[in-house]
Amino acid sequence: MRRVVVTGLGVICAAGNNREEFWAALKAGRSGVRPLACSEASKLRFPNGAEVAGYDPLQHFEPRQVDLLDRFAQFAAVAGREAVRDSGIEFTGRARQRTAIVTGCCVGGQSTEDAGFIELYQKGLPRVHPMTIPRIMSNAGASFLSTEFGLTGPVFTVSTACASSNHAMGQALWMIRSGMVDAAITGGSEAIFSYGFLKAWEAMRVVSPDTCRPFSKDRKGLILGEGGAMLVLETLEAAKARGARIYGEFAGFGMSSDAYHITQPTVEGPAAAIQAALEDAGLAPEPVGYINAHGTGTLANDVTETRAIRAVFGAHASKVAVSSTKSMHGHALGAAGAVEAVATLMALQDGVVPPTANYTAPDPECDLDVVPNAARECQVEAALSNAFAFGGLNAVLAFRREPPGRN
Repeated sequence: MRRVVVTGLGVICAAGNNREEFWAALKAGRSGVRPLACSEASKLRFPNGAEVAGYDPLQHFEPRQVDLLDRFAQFAAVAGREAVRDSGIEFTGRARQRTAIVTGCCVGGQSTEDAGFIELYQKGLPRVHPMTIPRIMSNAGASFLSTEFGLTGPVFTVSTACASSNHAMGQALWMIRSGMVDAAITGGSEAIFSYGFLKAWEAMRVVSPDTCRPFSKDRKGLILGEGGAMLVLETLEAAKARGARIYGEFAGFGMSSDAYHITQPTVEGPAAAIQAALEDAGLAPEPVGYINAHGTGTLANDVTETRAIRAVFGAHASKVAVSSTKSMHGHALGAAGAVEAVATLMALQDGVVPPTANYTAPDPECDLDVVPNAARECQVEAALSNAFAFGGLNAVLAFRREPPGRN
């Protein structure tokens, strides 16, 4: 069985417009949550969101490309380009056929869809943008990256709500491990700050009126976010042969379904996915020193996730650093897992665990070491990244630090 490693990272989100800005913000515990920029913000019950700041598409794309790509697909392209540059990988010859692109996205071109509906239903105009369909399709980012790098291997997008990116990255791992492909660009993207979609979230009454405080007793809900993140995966053998920097080994992936309720979580489903990830990675609980939690800041999720972690790790759960970086970059839905995978790998690489920001008071039902408010120097051998989605879909990634000289 081939071992798979991560050699490139790219990210754009509320916490930073590239990997360096992102990681600096997380280590500082600096939140990207700010007042919503959309003109309809005053009509919403929640004033804040985690939007990408200072983003100008014309700094990244030609005007004709901007016309073709919705914001979510642009984020996929920006993150994918950074990850490929970071990896130093070259796609030549047969490598183009042997590289996959697997992305995750929950809602696709939501802004484009909303704009079209306004034109059609509110303004009564008979025509919408001629590129509406290519702009809203969830695979637009993956398809753009395929064209950009001339990759003709498997290219597809997974849509499983907030677990989309983790499912996508897990599939990419298994494809390389099995020998189906030799490398992959994988991750996810999302851009959801359109009035219609925000009103839909308002109706669910799970969005915080101020900020995101995962695991804190006074938490009031999630904060919506946007962005994109991508990883370059390849075999350990290929990475070492070309002298690539290795962020860590992508050691395992586990998934499960609650088979219970469309929005209410169970303990058993997430616990099964965590256990499956450990088994797939060949890891016992004890080497795991960090978990990047799903940690949405909702009343239901944080308690359920705490219980699931304790169900799998037992007494060792108290020794594991567990933080939710959603407190800083918001909940980017289908992109959340990819953004958090970058955070998890940087934690392994740097020996620094990012904090759970905005934490004010302990909740006895969330009795884990949640790394409150300040990053912590902590060298760990292995880490998990959790994603639990509406529909009861759970997906967990397992990473292992790559020690020098290991083979």
